[in-house]
Amino acid sequence: MAASASPVSDLSQALVLSPVAPADWLVILPVAWCLLAGALLLMLRKEIRLQAGLGIAAAAVLVGIDAALLRHVAAAGPVTMVMGRWLPPFGIAFTVDLAGALFALTSAVVALAGAVYAAGDVDGSGRRYGFYPFLMLLMAGVSGAFLTGDIFNLYVWFEVLLISSFGLLVLGSEKEQIDGAIKYAFLNLVATTLFLIGTGYLYGLFGTLNMADIALKAEAMRGTLPLMTLAALYVLAFGMKAAAFPVNFWLPASYHTPRIVVSALFAGLLTKVGIYALLRTMVMLFPVEREELSFVLALVAAATMVLGSLGALGQSDIRKLLGYLVISGIGVMLAGIALGGPGGIGGAIFYALHSMVVMTALYMAVGIAGRLSGNFSLHALSGLYRRSAPFATLSLVLFFTVSGLPPFSGFWPKVMVAKAALDIGAWWLAAIVLLTGFLTTIAVGRVWVLAYWRPALPELPPPAGGVPASALVPLAALTLIAVAAGFFPEALLSSIQSAAGVLAEPSAYIRSVFPEGGRP
Repeated sequence: MAASASPVSDLSQALVLSPVAPADWLVILPVAWCLLAGALLLMLRKEIRLQAGLGIAAAAVLVGIDAALLRHVAAAGPVTMVMGRWLPPFGIAFTVDLAGALFALTSAVVALAGAVYAAGDVDGSGRRYGFYPFLMLLMAGVSGAFLTGDIFNLYVWFEVLLISSFGLLVLGSEKEQIDGAIKYAFLNLVATTLFLIGTGYLYGLFGTLNMADIALKAEAMRGTLPLMTLAALYVLAFGMKAAAFPVNFWLPASYHTPRIVVSALFAGLLTKVGIYALLRTMVMLFPVEREELSFVLALVAAATMVLGSLGALGQSDIRKLLGYLVISGIGVMLAGIALGGPGGIGGAIFYALHSMVVMTALYMAVGIAGRLSGNFSLHALSGLYRRSAPFATLSLVLFFTVSGLPPFSGFWPKVMVAKAALDIGAWWLAAIVLLTGFLTTIAVGRVWVLAYWRPALPELPPPAGGVPASALVPLAALTLIAVAAGFFPEALLSSIQSAAGVLAEPSAYIRSVFPEGGRP
């Protein structure tokens, strides 16, 4: 008896059947490359002499990939790839818009600078125990968080970057590092738990984890679901990860404990992932809830700015001082998110990109200062200008930049946020932005006067030598980026405004996931 013919399945109802455009592979290539490079560096961990060269090369390739991705997204608009060819929202989506691409490229530049700096800062023991593999794993998590289009996978990439950050934090196993790691780990695990609870709640409400699908459903079902509770959970979780008041005490307790290059990478990357997550959830997914929480967010932003600035004024250890400046900058970004609109959201994005570059460079400058003097205390630091005038000049430019003085990169986002506040009558918030900029100027001016301009104290040891190229080159490169962004901001401002527009009106983002204009 002949067998009956098998029924023909219509795979177009379940799978993406069209071939993937070659340029679209750039969407997942940053994460794939970081994992591959990290695995290679791990296998070669005993080849200590090769670690730095391979790590720098891997970070340089990542910069090239992210630059190509940004160019592709700028030309084609948001781009989506779905794992396993399953149609969204069932397949895990990687969706990249201008905001994600800008954050990814800036993080890659910071990682490259850190890889170069580490060539002279991380000794053989640190390389043997995995600095460069941990760095690439960290970048896999950071890149994945910026590029994913799935809220649960945002959680997964947070876990990846946290695991690698734990490894970097305790590299060296000194008592101070262990103490800082415990505080860092506990508070971040609490934040991660809140994030997971919120994500489980979200899935129970929407039955999906795809961000584009959530944006569509939230708009259609608003008023019938407890979205304010969900939004508040995400604000608390991501606010803790971003070190916002009152859940920011873990940062100044831990960022001064690891090697300087690790502190630089953390200051440039980790809190900005929390800010990016807030932008993605509160601006794109829950804009109405963000508006209702705007006053609370503005109060939190103001408290974060003031606490950070006053904390910086009260520090004598310049590593701790920079930790408080990181916190103060987070307040400016939160103020932009609270204000909303093109100015507020654009200002938050611009300030985040600026802070990634400048705070990394400032920690590197502190590392060089400690190397020249053997100390991080303002009571002992002195005479740095006479020891290395080029290094002192770069430091002074960075001090101007972090203070928000014109025409450097920190000036423009503060103007955007202050103007957005004045436009809606929130003069008090604009005043706090300006006040904290003034307090920051005093804090870094104090560092300049005592550590750089003051004549060398007679009880200090003689200079240990000049500044090595492995430290000066990445510092100079990051400083040049900050100066260029301040003097020639037009192209960056245009991209940032477009990125803010896609976040606030995500129709292009949604069309990249659902090309037919709706869910399958």
